[in-house]
Amino acid sequence: MNKNNSIWTKHPKIYEINTWPWLFELSEKYGHKITLRSIPVDLLDNRLRKFDVIWTMGVWERSPKAREDAIQNQDLQNEYHKALRYFNTDDVVGSPYAVYYYHVDSHLGGQEGLSSFREDLSKRGIKLILDFVPNHVAVDHLWILEKSDMFIQGTIDDLMTKPYEYFSIGKMVYAHGKDPYFSPWTDTVQINAFSQEARQKAVKTLLSIADMCDGVRCDMAMLLLNKIFSKTWGFKVGDPPDVDYWEYIIPKVKEQFPEFKFVAEVYWDLGWELQRQGFDYTYDKRLYERLLNEDAQKIKEHLQADWNFQCKLLRYIENHDEDRVVNILGEEPSKAAAVIIVTLPGACLIHEGQMEGNEIKLPIQLGRKPIEKENTEILQFYRKLLDIFPGKDLNKAKWMMCGLDPVDDNSYNEAIAYVWILHEQIKLIVVNYGLKHVKAHVKVPNFDYKTSDWLFKDLLHDKEYRYSGKNLSLNGLYVELNPWKSHIFDIIEVK
Repeated sequence: MNKNNSIWTKHPKIYEINTWPWLFELSEKYGHKITLRSIPVDLLDNRLRKFDVIWTMGVWERSPKAREDAIQNQDLQNEYHKALRYFNTDDVVGSPYAVYYYHVDSHLGGQEGLSSFREDLSKRGIKLILDFVPNHVAVDHLWILEKSDMFIQGTIDDLMTKPYEYFSIGKMVYAHGKDPYFSPWTDTVQINAFSQEARQKAVKTLLSIADMCDGVRCDMAMLLLNKIFSKTWGFKVGDPPDVDYWEYIIPKVKEQFPEFKFVAEVYWDLGWELQRQGFDYTYDKRLYERLLNEDAQKIKEHLQADWNFQCKLLRYIENHDEDRVVNILGEEPSKAAAVIIVTLPGACLIHEGQMEGNEIKLPIQLGRKPIEKENTEILQFYRKLLDIFPGKDLNKAKWMMCGLDPVDDNSYNEAIAYVWILHEQIKLIVVNYGLKHVKAHVKVPNFDYKTSDWLFKDLLHDKEYRYSGKNLSLNGLYVELNPWKSHIFDIIEVK
């Protein structure tokens, strides 16, 4: 495949697609089978072109054994029934995170189909990222047949006393992949992150992936950190290597593919550590939790973090692991949260169906999704938001939080305000992230309004306001916002 070595946008907008059900839905819509080789041009030129990066989640060959487990698992069957009122075994394709082989599934179009899709995206200036699952592979992966130390091995006693944590193949006992705080993934086998052979295989796999795309989203990346892996597996893995897993892996890939990006799914406030070890972007789980559960003040505290940390965070309010945001927050708060994640520094992730206001969370084991009516108001809102705030415009801009002063009450505390400045281009974002009607004076730091008049173009609401520089310098910009409403202003000097 052709290597796309063009420079990434620093603050990219990423669109996550659940590839298998997405292609099924397109095939139903257009009346013939659609694969990655035959994505409709109108979709490429409209919906996908609003983004800087497409993440085609779940393109790798899926495990036959994992599919059997997914069909038989009663808990999963309950989830399938919630998503699809009627489903059959043909709808169950297995987990995309129990990778059978790092080849693009032929059902989706195979390697050639992915190459064609990447070429279509590249022509439109869009990057492509895929999944990499470093912690485990499917229980029937071919690597399991090799004699090596690349998997965590157990004993007969482990198998007898912890049958859900271990499994056997012939005389060998292996551990299922796991997160230390949850039950094991019983369709997977745990890779030994301390094994030199496992690390070498990871590098070889990633070099192969890097020839197909522009970056990888690394599943549960923090599990491979020396300190986490030691805590999870203890004496079974012995002393950690001198070099941490990602410090070994990432430089070897970037040596050959310097523009290839690593995105970490990471929790437990370990994002900064993974950034230091080479990740280009790390999940901002803390902001996600605060947007869903806390007030504007807590969000503003979070945004005080160092710029070098902020600009490598990936902001989101929905992905394939989380519940649909409109169900959690409601329509208006979800739109306010969307304004924030789209306009902050760093990467922004929009999940397939989020823009349409979808309410049903789809289990990742399903290859078909339910038909949901589009929420036209939410869809129009997202389209406008992405049009007026493209990531590529921010590459050289400076971002700053703005000061807020009261007007006649303390409602100003519910407002969040910040600004992007690039030479004479200024964008001011003000969000009322709360239930109160907000009045506030917004002060842009270190900005000289001089004695000119200034035009404030509200891009979200297609309105214009004119103010004198003298008044703005003295008092700041006066704003009033109803609960969960936002302004995105272009600020233009009237000359």
